[in-house]
Amino acid sequence: MPEKDQERLATDLGATVAQLMRHLRAASPQGELTPTQRSVISRIDSGGPATTAALARAELVRPQSMRITLGALEERGVLARSPHPTDGRQVVFSLTADGRRTLAAVRQAKHNWLAVAIADRLTADEQRTLATATGLIRRLTQE
Repeated sequence: MPEKDQERLATDLGATVAQLMRHLRAASPQGELTPTQRSVISRIDSGGPATTAALARAELVRPQSMRITLGALEERGVLARSPHPTDGRQVVFSLTADGRRTLAAVRQAKHNWLAVAIADRLTADEQRTLATATGLIRRLTQE
C-alpha cells in the first residue's frame, strides 16, 4: 500500500505528464490532425496496416466512430484502403507517403518545442536531473 508521500508524488507526476502532453499536442502544426487522428496514424505507423475493427478496439472507440476518423484521414490522403488479404468483407488501412510526411511533421514539431523548452528554461544541472528522471519514468512504464 503506498504511503501519503508516494500518493502525492503519483498525483503530481500524473498531472505534470498530462500538462506536458497538452503542450506537445498544442505544438503540432495547427489544423493538421485531431488527437484521435494522430493516435490512429501513429498506431498504423508502428503496427502496420489495420482494419477498422482492430483500430476501434485498440483506440477503445466504436467501429462507427473509427470509420468517421478513417474516412477523414483517407479523404486527406493520409491513409489508403486496400482489400483485406484473407477476408474479402474487410479492408485494411495503411499510411500513404503523404501520411508518413504528415506524421513526421507532427513529431518534429513536438520534438522541436520540447528541445527548445529544455534549452531555454532549464539550467545545465536541471537538464542532467531531467535526464535522470526520464530514465526513472521509463522504468515505471516498462512492462
